[in-house]
Amino acid sequence: MVDAVSFRSDTRAVSPVVGKAMEASIVVLYVGVLTATLYGGVVPEYRTAAGAEVGERVLAQSAERVQQAVPTEARRVEVQMEVTLPRTIRGETYAIRAENRKLLLDHPDERVGGAVRLALPETVESVEGEWSSRDSAVVAVGKSADEEGLEVRLESTEEDTDP
Repeated sequence: MVDAVSFRSDTRAVSPVVGKAMEASIVVLYVGVLTATLYGGVVPEYRTAAGAEVGERVLAQSAERVQQAVPTEARRVEVQMEVTLPRTIRGETYAIRAENRKLLLDHPDERVGGAVRLALPETVESVEGEWSSRDSAVVAVGKSADEEGLEVRLESTEEDTDP
C-alpha cells in the first residue's frame, strides 16, 4: 500500500510539466500557422497592391513635373528641372521612360507599372529619355534640332556616393 501512494504522487508531479509543455507547443504551433498564413499570402499581396499605388503616384508626379518644365509659348528656352523619385517601389529599383508622349513605369514585378499620357503644348516635337530610380532625375527642355519646336529629354545623372 505504501508503494501505491508513492507511485501516485510521482505521477501527479509529472502532470503539470506535461500540461505546460503541451500549452507551449500549442502556442508555438498557432504562431507558426499564423506566420505562414500571413507571409504566404496576405502580406505579399498587400505589398504588391501598395507598390502599384506608389507606382501610380510616382508616374502622376513625374508627369506633372515634366509638364511644369515645358513653357506654354515656344521661345528661346533652356530649362532643367530636378525630379525627385523614390529609390525603390516594393523593394526593387525601377525606371521611367518616355515613349510616344507618354511616361511608362518599368518595374521587375509586372503587377507594378503603368503609363500616363503627357499633356504638352503642340510646340513640343519630341519626348525622349529614361530615368533610373538609382540615379538623380532631371527633365531638360530645349530647342529641337530644327529650331522650330521644343525637345523634352528625361536625363539620369549618376549620384556621387563617396562621403
